[in-house]
Amino acid sequence: MFEYNEEFWQLAGVAEAESVEQIKMFDAILEVNQRKVLEAFVKHRVSSSHLVGTTGYGYGDCGRAVIDKIYADVFNVEAALVRHNFVSGTHALAVCLFGVLRPGEKMVCVTGKLYDSLEKVVRGVGNGSLSDFGINYAEVNFLEEPRPHESLKRECENARLIYIQRSCGYSQRASVGVVQTNRIIEEVRRLNNDAVIVVDNCYCEFVEQEEPSGADLIVGSLIKNPGGGLVRTGGYIAGRKELVALCANRLTAPGLGADVGCSLDQNREILMGLFLAPQAVANALKTAIFCALLFEKLGFKVSPNGWEPRADIVQRITLGSKEALKAFCCGVQAASPIDSFVAPEEWHMPGYEQKIIMAAGNFTMGATLEASADAPMQVPYNAYYQGGLTFYAGKLCVMEAAWRVILAERAKEFLL
Repeated sequence: MFEYNEEFWQLAGVAEAESVEQIKMFDAILEVNQRKVLEAFVKHRVSSSHLVGTTGYGYGDCGRAVIDKIYADVFNVEAALVRHNFVSGTHALAVCLFGVLRPGEKMVCVTGKLYDSLEKVVRGVGNGSLSDFGINYAEVNFLEEPRPHESLKRECENARLIYIQRSCGYSQRASVGVVQTNRIIEEVRRLNNDAVIVVDNCYCEFVEQEEPSGADLIVGSLIKNPGGGLVRTGGYIAGRKELVALCANRLTAPGLGADVGCSLDQNREILMGLFLAPQAVANALKTAIFCALLFEKLGFKVSPNGWEPRADIVQRITLGSKEALKAFCCGVQAASPIDSFVAPEEWHMPGYEQKIIMAAGNFTMGATLEASADAPMQVPYNAYYQGGLTFYAGKLCVMEAAWRVILAERAKEFLL
């Protein structure tokens, strides 16, 4: 393990040296975000009593209440619903959509095709999807043109809910930064000021100094960025008070809303994870930059490259072959602290049409802020790498993945 030739060590050293200026930029972002989080903790007078969980109905859970207030402040919104009951980001998004939309209304995604797992929530047949409840759906791609096209105007005019997915998912497009997200929100408001605008913020929290402004609801997962690598499960919905209340009614029951739901032993993890999140996200971004620079030097196409602005923690590498993609994921798994001896295999993950290969030797299953990689096993064989709770562990993970890709490519050449 971690035994490479001198040429490869030197190449990695050059990639790390070239990342120094970008790392300085993310340290500045980290400082702004850490201050924002700390100010919220101080403002709401967090004490040891807030770290203790409740059982049963969870009435009067002061820790749960203060977590909601802190998240609302961090995202600069009226209210938040932060719960370990959310089993994934997709679940939090589903609660949000079902909480707001009613039969006969229309949802429009303005960033192109939905992420695979959300597709079944919106357009599944016979599975309790939005479509089954008579909710209409349309999608357009605001990102295709600098100015909105006619289809955007037509679809938005009579929409109840506008959905913006910031991260690229498994698509080939770039992820959407805060400035561009705000521009989309402004344009949608111009076309339909009554629509509820929902931003899928998964993988994007604390990547920039600000979070999206002007959205009605922002949604994310706690086992991604805001959990800081500590939170074992959960998600959040933040935004306008009356809309958050509708979502809370959907999560629990009408009339109960956010007033019930015991926190068990999760309050301490959620609070501490949020406190550590800016640092953990900065380390993940530093790792992603190193990954981009190293794979560029090896001749692979990457997005974003080592110098482009970043909107999320995801790094896409186009590997071009099934063998190289599998080698990449095996390298990530082998350099992980948990289950390093396991060899990833593609399989039909719940919520996905095609087979997915995933490397995630993590302390929390599926926690993408930890070093991980996943990909659909299909042309052009893109690997989607994310995370790295510490930069140097992330660096070693990327190096092992790159080295195994090199070996796989050499083996392929030999066979040819």
